Amino acid sequence: MDAMEQRRNRIVDLVNQNGKISFAQLKKRIPQISEMTLRTDLKALDEAKRIVRVHGGAKSVDVVVGTDDMLSRRSVRNIEAKQQIVQKALRLIRKDTTIFLDSGSTTTMLAAAMADQSNLIYTNSLTCAAELCRLTKADVHILGGRMNRYSMSICGVHTVQEVMRINFDQVFMGVTSYCEQTGFHCGVDEEAVLKRIVMQQADQRILLMDSSKIGVKNTYSFCQVKDADVIISDDNLTDEYLQEWEKNGVQVM
Repeated sequence: MDAMEQRRNRIVDLVNQNGKISFAQLKKRIPQISEMTLRTDLKALDEAKRIVRVHGGAKSVDVVVGTDDMLSRRSVRNIEAKQQIVQKALRLIRKDTTIFLDSGSTTTMLAAAMADQSNLIYTNSLTCAAELCRLTKADVHILGGRMNRYSMSICGVHTVQEVMRINFDQVFMGVTSYCEQTGFHCGVDEEAVLKRIVMQQADQRILLMDSSKIGVKNTYSFCQVKDADVIISDDNLTDEYLQEWEKNGVQVM
C-alpha cells in the first residue's frame, strides 16, 4: 500500500468515526499534508463514493440525509467527552422539576446516570426511556408519534402537539453539529421542528455538544446561540467559541 492510499484510508476512517467532520478538523488530525492535497484527496474519495463531500468538510456515506446517523454508531464515538458532559449536566438537575430529555447518545448516557429522585421527566427517546426504567421516584412519560429507527426517537406532528401543552423547567437538548453562520443543527426536519417547540416551552434551555461537532454544517438548524441558556461541552473548546458564546450571555460549562 503506497503513501497516498494509506493517507486516503486514514481520511475515510476519520470521516466514518465522526459521521461528519470539517475540513479544519481533518487538517488538524493530518497536519503533515497540505490543504491542496487534502482537497484533492476529498474530491477523489467523493468520486469513489467512499465519503460525501459537503460544504466545509465531509460526511460518512452511512449518514443518510433526513435520517441522522445511526444511534448505535454515535454511541461509541467520543465517549470520554460525552462522559465529561454528563457529569456537568448532572450538577444542574434539581429535584421536583419537570425535565425534557432529547434523543441522542449523550442524553442516553445522561439518563443512565440520573439520580433516583422526584422529577417529572418527558422524553422522545426510546433509549432514554429504557435507561429511566430503573428510577422508582421519578414520573417518566414517553411522547407519542412516529419512530425514527436511526435515532431511536419519536417525532412528528403528534409529538409536537403533545409538547405544546407542557411547560418544562429544564430541557437537555442534543446537538448534531454547530457552525457559526447557521447555529445548532440536526439531520431530520421533523426533529428540528420538535426541538424548536420544546425550547420555546422551557425555562432553562441546555444544549449538550462535544467539541468534535463544532465547525460542521448540517441540514436543519433548530436554534442560534442566543436561544440557549447553557451550553455543556467537553474540555477541548477553543477560547474563540468560549468568548463568542459567553458574549451572547450563555453560560458555558
